[in-house]
Amino acid sequence: MFQAYVIEVSDRTAGIVVSEERGVRFFSSERAFDSLDGGHFGSARAAERAVRALFERRRA
Repeated sequence: MFQAYVIEVSDRTAGIVVSEERGVRFFSSERAFDSLDGGHFGSARAAERAVRALFERRRA
């Protein structure tokens, strides 16, 4: 299993997810994604979906 994974959306680096015992933890690298910072997700894919959803809400 991976240890860290970068999440990018629309040419922006949103942050990274780091493996934990039961999923991953997200660490934002841009203020736009700070509301998700420190959040726990069941998988990297789930974290990526949350990042994309937040990005789309902010774009609208």
